[in-house]
Amino acid sequence: MATSLKDIQHPISAELAEFEKRFRKNMKSRVALLDTIMTYIVKRKGKQMRPMFVLLSAKLFGEVNERTYRGASLVELLHTATLVHDDVVDDSDKRRGFFSINALWKNKIAVLVGDYLLSKGLLLALKNKDHDMLEILSTAVEEMSEGELLQMEKARKLDITEEVYYDIISKKTASLIASCCAIGAASNVHDQEVLDQMSEFGLYTGIAFQIKDDLFDYGDSDIGKPTGIDIKEKKMTLPLIHALQGADKSTKKSIIRIIKSDKKDKASVKKVIQFVVDHGGIEYAKTHLNNYHQKALDVLNNMKGVNNKQSLIDLLDFVINRKK
Repeated sequence: MATSLKDIQHPISAELAEFEKRFRKNMKSRVALLDTIMTYIVKRKGKQMRPMFVLLSAKLFGEVNERTYRGASLVELLHTATLVHDDVVDDSDKRRGFFSINALWKNKIAVLVGDYLLSKGLLLALKNKDHDMLEILSTAVEEMSEGELLQMEKARKLDITEEVYYDIISKKTASLIASCCAIGAASNVHDQEVLDQMSEFGLYTGIAFQIKDDLFDYGDSDIGKPTGIDIKEKKMTLPLIHALQGADKSTKKSIIRIIKSDKKDKASVKKVIQFVVDHGGIEYAKTHLNNYHQKALDVLNNMKGVNNKQSLIDLLDFVINRKK
């Protein structure tokens, strides 16, 4: 039976509770409006997977300590800042079932809230001289921005090759998980080779995470009903890229015409989903998902002298097997 997120959180439940307390403290502001928004952000927290990657990575090399908590808070502050800004860029009204900051308080305030969270993260690291952690995370934020812009640039022509796809998701999604694992390790060790290995583990995990997200768009007996959201948003996912590579010229042209269209009805989205299924896109993506899952496992299993591997392996498995 698959391990649930609750089971994975159980061994670090005290540390997660302590992290939440410190995270809230780090967001505090004397400006009433800001403090109201910060309280709202804390209330709508998600699965807390990124702080979990930080905490569990730290526990491979010792105990969770002050630097671990600061590292987890730094990651979450900067990650939350990027989400707030993303919602403005995407003109999105909802996130995780809650109204977005821009939906409730408008774009001007949302942009300033994102800036505030970013500055709180930077100050937390600088005041405590956690320059190594700040460098790891700043590199990830740089890559996330590049990945997002690369995706926007390619979305205009829909000319994404598999190589470009991996470049985009490595930067946009995987770089942050890689930084979580490296920061967790950095709170207990100063060996660059170990930090590189943890970053590699996080990178493979993040790539697998994104391929799993891609598969949700198409659905099957394992995943549930297809959502078609990526198709509606003109996003090129791995199943679609592979299916288009194997299609004849006229079919390819017809599918790309549907994806480029601003007005897609249910029937046309269904047609794209069926095309991807018929051209082996789902099975191809699943194979690559399993490959990256194995690559991440191999990195972890080849590391010598580490403790408490199982919880991190369980979290990796959860990423691969999650239902939403």
